[in-house]
Amino acid sequence: MNTSRLFSLARAVVALAILVTWGLPAESATTTTGSKSSVTRAPGSQKLSLQKKKVTSSRTRATRAKASLRARQLQEARQPRFKFDESGALVPDIRAEAAIIYDPKTGQVLWEQNSLDQRSIASITKVMTAAVILEDPDVDLTTPVVVDRSDVRAASTTYLRAGYKVTRDDLLHLLLIGSDNAAARALARTSPQGPQGFVRRMNEKAAELGLQSTSYADPSGLLNANVSSAYDMARLISYVSGNERISSIMRTPQYTVTSGTRRISVNSTNQLVKTGDVDVQAGKTGFIRAAGYCLATLLKLPQGGPEVAVVVLGAKSNAGRFWETRHLFNWLAGKAENLIGGTVEAATPTPGANN
Repeated sequence: MNTSRLFSLARAVVALAILVTWGLPAESATTTTGSKSSVTRAPGSQKLSLQKKKVTSSRTRATRAKASLRARQLQEARQPRFKFDESGALVPDIRAEAAIIYDPKTGQVLWEQNSLDQRSIASITKVMTAAVILEDPDVDLTTPVVVDRSDVRAASTTYLRAGYKVTRDDLLHLLLIGSDNAAARALARTSPQGPQGFVRRMNEKAAELGLQSTSYADPSGLLNANVSSAYDMARLISYVSGNERISSIMRTPQYTVTSGTRRISVNSTNQLVKTGDVDVQAGKTGFIRAAGYCLATLLKLPQGGPEVAVVVLGAKSNAGRFWETRHLFNWLAGKAENLIGGTVEAATPTPGANN
């Protein structure tokens, strides 16, 4: 009996040992299952990580593609193109939609392509904005202006914020150097005419100057309805250059605005002013999608030569408008003796200039 009990007890001990021995893997399996559950969630995490990598990779490819496009555009823009006109003369063949070389002294068109076509002119609109502001020779440009929310709302390009306190002179510099849209709105809003009356005055002045293809819809140029022609803009840039307050600002490469403790540095959007390879007397850039890249300039020919207005509208790239202008200037240099009775040195961009 004792032997039987001992045998039964031994069997129980063995069974317990087996249970314990096999039970440990079972617990481990549960833990592993938990790990597998964690691993089961990992594919989702991996998928998210993979998606992020794809987005990053896509952005990298897009950035490289844009850089490559800009490089191709720059390389293309640097090469002047020519064609033979009906008389067999070799003349510029520009990539922009319209352009002109205009002699403001004689009113002669020295060369043109689609110069009477009416087109959106973007921020070249601001040339007339400045002209209207400075119609009054006694205008006080030291008058402080507080920037309103309506000035900066959807302004696209601006260095200003609602509540900034600056002078009208600061606004004028922001307008013509940095092409600041909020500055244009603030100037019109605080003018004696008010914002709507200001735009009416812009159109009245355009009519007074005989700019038949020109119509303004707002003081900044953001609206597509601001339209003109290369011919009209050549005449306008020639006209405003006679106002030293306007032309001196247009020739300024950099300006600093102070509002309270804030210092705002603004660089000229006109690369010709910054590189200095041509003698810019006045100039204004412009860009919106409907207009393309635009530039209206008054350039002085070297060696005591006369001034000529060169306007390029609807260029394909930012660099393109500046190179088209240089190419037209250089072509004129070679033809100056026949066209304007003198010789002219060609424009030579500074080494390493990208625009």
